Amino acid sequence: MVTSSGRAAVYGTLLAGCLGLAPFGTPAIAQVLEIATDQSPVGLDPHVATAFSTALITSTVYEGLTAIDKDLRVVPSLAASWTVSPDGLVYTFKLRPGATFHNGRALTPQDVIANVERVRDPKTASPFASRFTGIKTMAATAADTLTLTLDAPSAPFLVQLASLFIVAPESAATLGRRPDGTGPFRFREWVPDTYILLEKQPGYWDKGLPYLDGLKFNIVPESSAREAGIAGGAYSLLPSLDGATAAALANRPGVKLMAAQDLAYSLIGVNASKPPFDKPEAREALNLAIDRAQLVQAAYYGHGVAGGPLSPALTEWALPVSDFPCYRPDPASAKQKLAAVGLTLPVKVTLNVLGSLQQVVDVAQVVQAQANKAGFDMQLNVQEQGRFVADWRASNFEAFASLNAGSPDPDDYFGRAFQSDGATNVFKYASPELDKLLIAARTEQNQATRKNLYDQAQRILACTGPAIDLAYGTLYTAVRSNVVGFEPIATRSLRTLRETKVAK
Repeated sequence: MVTSSGRAAVYGTLLAGCLGLAPFGTPAIAQVLEIATDQSPVGLDPHVATAFSTALITSTVYEGLTAIDKDLRVVPSLAASWTVSPDGLVYTFKLRPGATFHNGRALTPQDVIANVERVRDPKTASPFASRFTGIKTMAATAADTLTLTLDAPSAPFLVQLASLFIVAPESAATLGRRPDGTGPFRFREWVPDTYILLEKQPGYWDKGLPYLDGLKFNIVPESSAREAGIAGGAYSLLPSLDGATAAALANRPGVKLMAAQDLAYSLIGVNASKPPFDKPEAREALNLAIDRAQLVQAAYYGHGVAGGPLSPALTEWALPVSDFPCYRPDPASAKQKLAAVGLTLPVKVTLNVLGSLQQVVDVAQVVQAQANKAGFDMQLNVQEQGRFVADWRASNFEAFASLNAGSPDPDDYFGRAFQSDGATNVFKYASPELDKLLIAARTEQNQATRKNLYDQAQRILACTGPAIDLAYGTLYTAVRSNVVGFEPIATRSLRTLRETKVAK
């Protein structure tokens, strides 16, 4: 029998609207942490949201049964403890005493069941759906106890539960505009393209937390304005900085820089159902076209590493990029591979680019220059966030450039993105060999055996998979020197804000 208990909090995830005042009769907020971010979220429904701009906020408003801490370990959150049956099929969770939704209602096992059902409902179109299809039965076995039975053992299950933020089912219709969770901060106000204001949740289950009275997410698109704001004290936190901004803030009086190896990665995704990338040789050719070391210098200002299918932060899983022959840039070989499968050079490709993130635009421009020297004629289609996401979800692209979130467990990424029936397999990619490896790794309980299976999966994906992995950056966060208790997490969650204080 396996058991676990302790404290906890959150993780993160995109869609709908804007808005005004929350329905709470709240007094003026006293100690509010001023945060500056580069873009406004499109919406705040955690079951359909995937953008970083959304995840920053939802990671302070919502919680899952489990959470991921700064060391990328699974810790309790809304589940105070749990047990797992010897066969790995039955998980029994004791819910956190005193946990309530922001609307005042107590959390029940039925709420968790309703959340799983919502995520799995095709009408929700949740990118997390495939993570929870293996739950066979769900039952409230006591007033504070939930039992989930799986159809097969799942090694990553507890990690995946951290991404299932529990929402108040009765508020589901308005979550995009007005979130309703159990987290340490609750929604108060949204002024479109200006700020989102959160306030302390009264009676939060973790007694004494949060220390802050509120969080204000200021939408500040200009990097120079964010830099000036934190240097001058107008802002106290800049999350998820790129290398250039971090360098500009280094050694500024009153500013602390914090660093962690990022799980997020830049990539070129391709549609494996459309020419030219329906041919594995074309996917390998694009890999051969890219000089990742040059890209890290040009787009990451040297603050990153060449990236394979898994982040080097996952020291137990990631293979070194030296294991992938296609990672040695060779434009001549790229041209030969394209010509050998009957493609006329230069091969025309349109690359959709997430224009709301400057680093993604920088990456795309470097890739374009390199690809166009290796047999491609790549044109950039820079899109605003809503259009980019809509095309991505509909697989309406030949190729796209983006920055994607990683996960502490390989299956949490590989399974949903690259398995034939994965919920975010927008690439239209199918490999029976890879499917077999991923299914086996998901149910395998032996760590060494799982590692071997994921080693094989990485070698398949690195050169002929539909994601041309580029680089993993250093995740920088800037805080004012009087901010204490905050720690960055490689998942980009801001869960440690519940334990953050501002010194007088």
